[in-house]
Formats: sequence, C-alpha cells, structure tokens
Amino acid sequence: MLRFTKGDHLPPRAGSKVARIAIPVSLEFMLVLGLTFVNQIIVGGLGGVAVAAVGFANSIHTIPVFFFGALNVGAGVVAARAFGGGQKRVVSKSVTFAVILSVVTGVVAAIPFVLFPDEILRLAGASEGVVTQGSGYLAVLVAGLAAGVLGMVLGAVLRSVDRPRSPMVATIITVALNTPLAIVFVYGIGPFEGMGVVGAAWATLITTVLKAVILLIQTYLVFDVANWLVPSTRRDWVTIGRPIIVLAFPMALTSISWTFGNFFYNVIVAQLGDGPLAAINIVFTMSSVFVVGSIGFGSAITVLVGQAIGAGNSAVAKDWVAYLLRLGIYTSIGFGGLFALSSLALPVLFPRVEADVLWAATLGILISAALQPIAVRMLLVASVLPSGNDTTGIIIGDFAGPYVVGLPLAIALAYFTPLGVLGAVIAKGGEDTVKWLIFAARNRRIRWDTVVQRHEDSLIGIGDPRTGPIATL
Repeated sequence: MLRFTKGDHLPPRAGSKVARIAIPVSLEFMLVLGLTFVNQIIVGGLGGVAVAAVGFANSIHTIPVFFFGALNVGAGVVAARAFGGGQKRVVSKSVTFAVILSVVTGVVAAIPFVLFPDEILRLAGASEGVVTQGSGYLAVLVAGLAAGVLGMVLGAVLRSVDRPRSPMVATIITVALNTPLAIVFVYGIGPFEGMGVVGAAWATLITTVLKAVILLIQTYLVFDVANWLVPSTRRDWVTIGRPIIVLAFPMALTSISWTFGNFFYNVIVAQLGDGPLAAINIVFTMSSVFVVGSIGFGSAITVLVGQAIGAGNSAVAKDWVAYLLRLGIYTSIGFGGLFALSSLALPVLFPRVEADVLWAATLGILISAALQPIAVRMLLVASVLPSGNDTTGIIIGDFAGPYVVGLPLAIALAYFTPLGVLGAVIAKGGEDTVKWLIFAARNRRIRWDTVVQRHEDSLIGIGDPRTGPIATL
C-alpha cells in the first residue's frame, strides 16, 4: 500500500510549495503539447496524409530542439543552486551565458533544415506524399529553433528562482494566439488565402518568437531575476560556463538518443503506410499531453533539490526527492485514466481521418494509458539524476531503453506479428520500463551529502559563494 508521507526535514506546508511550482509547469507543458495536438487537428481537415506529414516533421524537429534545449537543464540546476545560496550575480552571468549560447547554437543548427527540408525528409524515409506536404512545414518550423531553445532556457531559469507562473503566462498568451493564427493560415479567411499545412508552421514560428521575447522581458525587466552581465574575462567564461555545459552536454547526448529513438519509431511505422503513421502520431501526441500532467514534479525536483543543495542541506534534498516521487504515482494514475477516456473523442477531433486509422489510434491510446504510470515514474526519476550529478545514468538508460529493447521489439512486433502499429506502441512501453528500472537503480546510489560537499568544494579557490569573489563575478 502506498503511504503518502513527507520527510521530517521538509517545511510544514511542503505540498503548497510543490504545488506552487508543479501546477504551473504541468499546465504550461500541457498547453505546449496541446498546441501540437491542436495543430494536428487543424491540419487533420486536410486528410490523413497531412496528419502524417505534420507528425513526421515534428518528430524530426524535436531532435535539434531537445539537443540544444538540454541547456535548460544546466541553466536550471545552476540557477537553482545559485539562488539557494544567495548568489544574484552568479545567477545573472549564468543566465546571460545560457542566453548567448542558446541563440548562437540555435541559429547555426537551423540552417540545413531551412535550406534542405526535402532532402532531410527523404533521407529519413518519408513517403513522397509526406515530403510534398511536410517539407515547407519542417523548414518554417525549424527556423524558430533559436527562439524555441531560448524559451526553454529562460523558462527553466524562472522556475528555478521561484517564478514558476511566469513561463505559464507567456505560454497562455502564445497558445491563445497560435490556434486562430493556424486556422487562418491553413484554411484562409476573407482576403487571406490558405497556405495549407505550412500555415500551421508559420503560426507556430510567430508565437515561438513572441514567447521568447516575453520571457526575456520577464527575466531582465519585469521581475529583475537577472541583470545582463556578460562574463568579461576568460576566467569568468570558464567559471560560469563550465557547470552549465558539464550538466547540459550529457543531457544533450541523451536528448539526441531519446529523440532519435522516438523518430525511429516513426521510421519503422512509416514502412507500414501513411495510415499507421498517422495513427501512431495521434497516440504519441495525445500521450505526451497527459504525461506532462505529472511532469511538473520533475521541475519541482530540479528547483527544490537544487535550492537545498545550494543551501548546503542534504537531508532536505533527499526528503524532497522521496516526497515528489510518491506524488507522481498518484497523478500518473489519474491522468492515465483521463488519457484512456480521451479515445472516445477521436471521431469528433478527427472527422476527416479514415475510420481504420482512428480505430488503430484508439487501441494504441488504451495500451499507452495502461502503461502511463511507468512512463511518468521513469520521467520523474530521470529528473532526479542530474540534480544528483549523475548524468551518466541518464545516458545509459536513454541508450539501453530504445536501442537495446524498444526499437528491436518494435521491428519484431510491427513487421512479424499481426499487431502492426500496435506493436510499436507496446514496444515503447517496454522501452519506458527498462529506462525506469535503470534510472531507479542509479537513483538509489546517490549520496546527497556527497553531492552537497562536492558543490561546496567546487567553490574553493573562488571564494565563499555569498561573500567572496564569486559573488562579484
């Protein structure tokens, strides 16, 4: 029987403190992923091939987004520790470093996707129908990569300094704008001629840039979270940049592993036809919307554990981890049930998509909903490891899960059994199970007193974090 208790070292209103972080984050992520789903619904009026094209292009788009977006992990952890230790100038220079790096890398990485979208889609194994409808969508979507990565970084920073509602406000504004823009751009209205599938990408590009601008204003002007302080010497750049990159680079590698893994599920299913490809994209998109109902606890782990480490309190860090993992169990069961019920709405949401596609998507949703508690538990335990300085565990799990278990199982079940596309859904559940077991084993090895000591040791030679030279970096 599950026991809902909190550790002796947590504050009296621990639940309220968690809710203040987790609820806005979960709502924000649900809005973001809900927007992706809404785009699928909007282009669904153009037919099943359009849904497949958008889903396939989105799966490619997530690769650079999550690779460079891994900067948000490094920036978030460093900002939380600096904030917990009262180091305002360290927060400022860390944020500025992350902003510069995210914009530069995002612009450079977007160039090949913008110039050669057809070639990239064909290389990925897309059908000609998907290439025809998806190439323009992919090019426009990836053009906003720098703004998207910048938004992820600033959102993580704001949450780490006890401003979790601010990113949600920016998301609400942009999501509210995106849907009407997408409808107008896709289908046209009055004097505006519809652009088809690519119109949804233009709507997303505009709102992605707008969100980044709003977050910049919130960070530097409205809430004075940070000042624009560029590291002025080589020592500054190394001191500020090293911990961000040390945390972000392994997470970038694991993000590549994870996103390529998800992308290869699309490649595998694409060989079964555009119908199965549309079905699995409906399943995966809707699954993500409900999984992130619990993902706010992952951000709470980063923020609360990071602040405890910055304050030098290992007991509080350990108790926060245990408490938040227990909370995630309950919410995952509830959201899994809602996910299963959402299958009843598919005919209403996708009235012009073929009946056999919707039936496959319905069965896939029911399977995925049953496995959702495992997926949520896996994601939350994965959130613990970077805070415990164990990025290696993430790399191991995100490699073994898809490449040793998930993808081989998907090939076997999709191609050599009558399950077809449902075999790929089951295989994804097997991947999540293996990752959860690996992450849980690594989590049990973390010694929080050692993590705190290493954090304090990293400050030796550059002064006390509250009164010495680091305070003026």
